[in-house]
Amino acid sequence: MKKYQYPSVLTIAGFDGSGSAGIQADIKTISALGCYATSVLTALPVQNTQGVKNIFPIPIKAVAEQLETVMEDIVPNAIKIGMVHTPELVDVIVQTLQKHSQIPVVFDPVMVATSGHRLIEEETINVIIEKLLPIADIITPNMDEAAILAQMEVETLDDMQLAVERIKKMGCKNILLKGGHQKTTIITSLLLDGENNYHSFEFNKIETRNTHGSGCTLSSAIAVFLALEKNMYEAVELGQQYVYNAIKYGADTQTGKGNGPLNHFFNPKKLIKNEMV
Repeated sequence: MKKYQYPSVLTIAGFDGSGSAGIQADIKTISALGCYATSVLTALPVQNTQGVKNIFPIPIKAVAEQLETVMEDIVPNAIKIGMVHTPELVDVIVQTLQKHSQIPVVFDPVMVATSGHRLIEEETINVIIEKLLPIADIITPNMDEAAILAQMEVETLDDMQLAVERIKKMGCKNILLKGGHQKTTIITSLLLDGENNYHSFEFNKIETRNTHGSGCTLSSAIAVFLALEKNMYEAVELGQQYVYNAIKYGADTQTGKGNGPLNHFFNPKKLIKNEMV
């Protein structure tokens, strides 16, 4: 009898009890796109669609053991990193992933929630820049997060281009700066790739409050397509198309009293089977 394996994606991220963002959104995305999701919990935010009420830390030893245990058993085809809000978390993740440098890493620098709540400790930013950005194959900041990393206001397309160039000098391989916070009818995101080529992606803005978790979803989708051996441009393009449709097909619903979730399962795929060698 033939043996198969599912292409798998590991998410290293924080919790969201509302099911809209964080590790829950990641698992939904990875599953909807036909890959097998594994996970490591980094933090326990107490939140709903209206905002973050508190954040409880996960012991560093628990994060390290989760990570080692998953990696020794189900080696992922790609890794997505989300909420890492302390220097100690950055250290333990980097130490482990440096042993697996062949696996593509997508880092979504989660610093500001949809509600505007700051999610990261100030001293963590320098450690992220020093240690985590260089091991990531792509980072996916939104405009607020790019402003924090580049230490400048990011409000226009010109601002976005300057911010991307500043962040690229910090050692990033590829940067996708998301334009979802633009106050225009056309949303433009910018990708600066490893060869310093710019690529822009444009989508019509969908008028809806249901965008909670869109950043988590996009970074997970990009990780999925990298796991499926798409090149970086293809992974970014396909990931953005998935998020656009997930927002589109969830735009007219109401879940909770605040910023609602995407419809991750607008077109779910069966788990993909790869024949083992």
